[in-house]
Amino acid sequence: MAKANRASRARRIAGGILLALAVLLTADAAFVMPDRIRAVVLKADYQKVFAYELILCGILLLSALDLRFNLLTRWKPAFLRALGWLARAAVVLMSAVILFFCGKVIAGGMIHTAGPADYAIVLGLALENGEPAPDLLARLDTARDYLSQYPQARLILTGGNADGSGRTEAAVMRDILINRGVREDLLILEDRAQTTKENFRNIAGIVSTDEPVVMISSDYHMDRAVRNASESGFTHVMRLPAPSAFPAYGANMLSEVVLDLNDLAK
Repeated sequence: MAKANRASRARRIAGGILLALAVLLTADAAFVMPDRIRAVVLKADYQKVFAYELILCGILLLSALDLRFNLLTRWKPAFLRALGWLARAAVVLMSAVILFFCGKVIAGGMIHTAGPADYAIVLGLALENGEPAPDLLARLDTARDYLSQYPQARLILTGGNADGSGRTEAAVMRDILINRGVREDLLILEDRAQTTKENFRNIAGIVSTDEPVVMISSDYHMDRAVRNASESGFTHVMRLPAPSAFPAYGANMLSEVVLDLNDLAK
């Protein structure tokens, strides 16, 4: 009896922790994503990601409520309880997958392996009402710091999604870096791609895929970016994560999980 009580208490505690996490992630996505959708050019893509984020949050919330309140297996008769156990198994499995990919995104942003290289790739980020988002500015700060340490390097600035005036992400990044004192001859633009995968396919036409390159992107984006680079044939990718804005980290992490799961499903 005491053992069963301890197990029940542990289940309720785990459910409470998961519930708090699910509520925080849901609130962050609901706070960040609608404003971002209104501000970016590719609204339909961001709307789709936001919808999937809410589905992931719903799965975590259902799993948390079941753990905390024994939601799915309290029903009678027996066949409803059996269905509840099947539903619980499915929800627990899906929640475990979501949490695994969340952990993967977090861990990927904590790895720093940057060293000397002739090229550093600075990944773009959707402009918001034609202006660089804080996380894009952080990527540029990180790139400039890298150049100060390794002045022989050149920066490949990526991103081809133009705003209403026709300025691409790459062009905006170039202008900001020049205004911050970086020489224009050190900057190479890849301003045709609309996705991270397209970035690397195009960059493979600029730099040999066997050559060491440094990857500069936001911490939450680093894991998928390195994977996409490897899929495009780059064999020696060093990581240089840029810090991201903490208030939006949950929404950004969920976006990466959605895109990771989408890649896995293909």
